[in-house]
Amino acid sequence: MYERLPIFAAALWWGSLSAIGFMAVPMLFANLGNPTVAGNMAAKLFAAQTWVTVACCVVLLLLSKRRHAEQEEGWAKNGLIFVIGGLLLALLVQYGVSPRIVARQDLRLWHTVGTVMYALQWVCAAGLLWLLGKRAP
Repeated sequence: MYERLPIFAAALWWGSLSAIGFMAVPMLFANLGNPTVAGNMAAKLFAAQTWVTVACCVVLLLLSKRRHAEQEEGWAKNGLIFVIGGLLLALLVQYGVSPRIVARQDLRLWHTVGTVMYALQWVCAAGLLWLLGKRAP
């Protein structure tokens, strides 16, 4: 069971990023008549997604080394870069980029930066999931 928990956490992380970023938020803008209302709801979804990311990454960090083990898990050697990178990207988007979008500072620039950082976070989650899938029992 212990060996499957990192796969589950990575799948939850990647799946939630995919569902929010590629389905739920575009649906908001396509179906709500007012872009301001859609944007406010999207901001709330992205904030919730940040906490899903934080939870999944903390679980992955905790699972990267068993208690009293001298070495980290096999997947952690290459996988922790994805975990830490994705976690940092999520926090930077939430606390660095999002406030600028809410304040309506240079919207085109900050939406682009946020989108790129979200996509990189998705790549981190996908890379980790791919890595964990290769070594699945």
